[in-house]
Amino acid sequence: MNLNDLKLFEAAAQHGSFTKAAEMMFTVQSNVTARIKNLEEEFGAVLFTRSNRKVELTPAGEILMLYTKKLNHLLDEAKRSIGKSDVVKGQVKIGSLETMMTIKGPELINYLALKFPHVDLQLKSDMRADLINDVMNYKLDAAFVPAPLDIPELEQIKIKDEQIVLVVPSNYKNANELLKKRPLKAIVFDQGCVFRARLDSWLVSKGISQYHKTVMNSIEGVVNFIESGIGFSVLPLDIVSKFYSNRNIKTFPLPAELGLMTTILIYRKDVPPSPALDAFISVCENKSDNFTQ
Repeated sequence: MNLNDLKLFEAAAQHGSFTKAAEMMFTVQSNVTARIKNLEEEFGAVLFTRSNRKVELTPAGEILMLYTKKLNHLLDEAKRSIGKSDVVKGQVKIGSLETMMTIKGPELINYLALKFPHVDLQLKSDMRADLINDVMNYKLDAAFVPAPLDIPELEQIKIKDEQIVLVVPSNYKNANELLKKRPLKAIVFDQGCVFRARLDSWLVSKGISQYHKTVMNSIEGVVNFIESGIGFSVLPLDIVSKFYSNRNIKTFPLPAELGLMTTILIYRKDVPPSPALDAFISVCENKSDNFTQ
């Protein structure tokens, strides 16, 4: 077995085809087939189920894929670390909810650039579940996600607490008046959004399980629709106060169990943090007290 065998294995799993894997790796299908067979003989297990249309990983193949991703990650870190000087440099891939980056992202990036000017930051905005999955699969070095989280493989650092509120058109006097409106209309993000989940939980606590949903993919769009009177939503108070305080909208508090969200930074425990990730973590720890302000 060599590293190229694992690259062929990973390409076959990614594309579900030995033929496509061969094309991607600039080789012939017979070579891919032979190398996969050698891997299966070496590990003593079938790695793919084969059919006329595609190949799929077996349970043993899924296990090997996890180790392959880990090995690739370690090799990347080795390349970044060998021959390093006292200057911390490299790239870190960080994920976050859109709201976290909107509120504190620029401050965090500026502080990182000041303390570690040779560290490059690549940011990705996504839903909580996708961010966690990307960290678990070595696609992200770390991610900011809402707590709680109980995954033994992940390290956690508390970053900030923030208040989540109802955001409604300015003509409503209180939340009860809003709930009397029929049909009840809400402006929400797509499935998997933590704020949508809080809104659903609040409505269920009020005996409401059905309501009209307008799905948006940006904070600006959500606020615009609320201001126009189409519906209401749930957003962080910091977002509303900092960027939309002059708009024709109002905020009402949620119950304590729904109105407080804790953000944590997560990263894998099983691989040593790169110097660049260590630098990023140190910035987060130093700035975490200011995140609540």
